Amino acid sequence: MAWIERIFEPDYILVRLGILLAALVGDLVWLVPGVTGRDWALGLAALVLAALCRWSPPAALLVQSGLLLYADWSGFAVAPVLKVLACVLLFELAVRSTGRQVLAGAVVLGVVVCFNLLDKLPATIGAAGFRMVIVVGVPLLLGGYVRLAREAARRERDSAAERIAAARAAERTAIARELHDLVAHHVSSMVLRVGVARHVLAGGADPRVTDVLDDLHSSGTAALADLRKLVGILRDPAAVPGASFVETGGLPDALSVVIDRARATGLRIEATIDSGAAQVDAVRGITVLRLTQEALANTAQHAGPSAHVKLGVTLRDDKSVFVEVEDDGAPTTATTLSGTDTGRRSTSVALASSVAAGASSPAAGVSLAGGHGLVGMRERVELLGGALSAGPVGRGWRLSAVLPPGREEARVGWGTA
Repeated sequence: MAWIERIFEPDYILVRLGILLAALVGDLVWLVPGVTGRDWALGLAALVLAALCRWSPPAALLVQSGLLLYADWSGFAVAPVLKVLACVLLFELAVRSTGRQVLAGAVVLGVVVCFNLLDKLPATIGAAGFRMVIVVGVPLLLGGYVRLAREAARRERDSAAERIAAARAAERTAIARELHDLVAHHVSSMVLRVGVARHVLAGGADPRVTDVLDDLHSSGTAALADLRKLVGILRDPAAVPGASFVETGGLPDALSVVIDRARATGLRIEATIDSGAAQVDAVRGITVLRLTQEALANTAQHAGPSAHVKLGVTLRDDKSVFVEVEDDGAPTTATTLSGTDTGRRSTSVALASSVAAGASSPAAGVSLAGGHGLVGMRERVELLGGALSAGPVGRGWRLSAVLPPGREEARVGWGTA
């Protein structure tokens, strides 16, 4: 029934006029006797004036009532057709308005309809009452019913939207609570213990151990800050100004931080960051940042911390963003701890194939570490209407993604986090 509801909106005036034009032509051709050229002219003029007054139903009804009075007074054969048109306009007025406007329109149309009976009262009181009921009462009744039905439907939609919003808020609060009580608590504990270890070993430890502890402490502190911001966004997105981890224009600096941290682990990274990356909006910026973080972390895990990585972020002429991360798959001594590099790469190939095929089993997106890295990256990219590909290249691995120009509709809830 939605199309019936929309047809009475101002934007659908041409549809309504088309229906009325078809009815007018049918009446004048087949039903109304004695039709002349002036009847056609008056009928078409009535439709044109109804179109000109489309934004004001009261004005349209008053104009049609005047034309109806003129047609009755002058003996036009088209008068019955204009009466039907006036009834339709009264119905539309009752659908779109309430109160004095509807009352005034009904009174004016009622007087016009009964005008030629007024000089014969009280003998014509019955005929006048019948006309009032048919020409005025029926359109008012139907219009009021449609208006009430539309208002009830609108209230139901608003109520459903409020219930959905409340359910989402409760879900976000529950997730925020779990993040705070579980993840943030443990990260905070780890940061604290690393700080204690730095204090205990200060001055007497191998500098390499101190460097590792310093890096762990800074990484943990940054992760804890991000977790706290995410918890705040989840609890009340509107209360957190700039609810994004990458502001517009801040992508190059954020990528530099990620790259420096990855280099500290031993990765040899050859990075090419397009200067146009500063123009990338916050929504796509956080996606590029997370893709880079995940790709470099996977490289360190599967190819080893001494692998050579080529990283490129390019803003194309059509404003789409192209991200590519490729490593050479260099083996390290770490392979003795968790199997051969070939074995890990085979597992990753199988994983990428299952994800690309849209596998729906729980294991389809689980990485070697029990995570969902590739699945999460693909979901982020697809939310923005982009495409992601990942697979082996020689002994190494390449991940590439294309993000189309920023779309505001891709801003799903707190997805910018």
